[in-house]
Amino acid sequence: MYFSDKQYDMRLKLLPLMVLGFLVICCHAKQTKSIENIDVKSFSDKINTNENPQLLDVRTPEEFSVDHLEKASNLNWFDHEFAEKAGKYDKTKPIFVYCKAGSRSSQAAKKLSDIGFEKVYNLEGGIMKWNAAHNKPLGPIIGMLEDDYLVMTKADKTVLVDLYAEWCTPCSKMAPFLTQMQLDYKDEMTISRIDVDRNPTLAEQLNVESLPLLVLYKNGKEVWRHIGYISENDLKKQL
Repeated sequence: MYFSDKQYDMRLKLLPLMVLGFLVICCHAKQTKSIENIDVKSFSDKINTNENPQLLDVRTPEEFSVDHLEKASNLNWFDHEFAEKAGKYDKTKPIFVYCKAGSRSSQAAKKLSDIGFEKVYNLEGGIMKWNAAHNKPLGPIIGMLEDDYLVMTKADKTVLVDLYAEWCTPCSKMAPFLTQMQLDYKDEMTISRIDVDRNPTLAEQLNVESLPLLVLYKNGKEVWRHIGYISENDLKKQL
């Protein structure tokens, strides 16, 4: 096949882009292969089959001190030296990561893969799912209790409850418009925002497994709930 000089020059110019695209695809495929998001049972089974599992709790030290998995080490995802400290672990052996609900550990898993760990197991749903699956008894009572929550939600007015955490990215994206809606809707309904880290007992009693969690009550009865991010417009349609 004959190519003109112009076509040949164009192909030469496109060649580096094609090579770069190929490398990006290969890199992404390798990273995807090195990370495995698994459920509680699989996570537990794999930990138990490793004599000295590299188990990382990537929550804050304060969260870790309240509750954590046996044999876990704490390495705060928000620590600016996270990658440097994580790099001291054996990259040729599997490493297991978890957080509160799975958001931070997903980011940590990607970083661990980026710095060369060959196999990273991420616990889906985090320690919330773990505790729920193992029917773990409540720890020390901290913050609001379920009885207080029921009194709040059985008000005559419509009540919208937002269960969130400061570290939760979708929660942070929703915070500004939820805060504004508290003011805009104050005569029509009550919007209560509850930080699960400051009210861990309530979170356990309600079996909160994922964040953010929005629950709408009318006349004391739950009429709608939503897990995960929702836009301001879509939320207002529900109200």
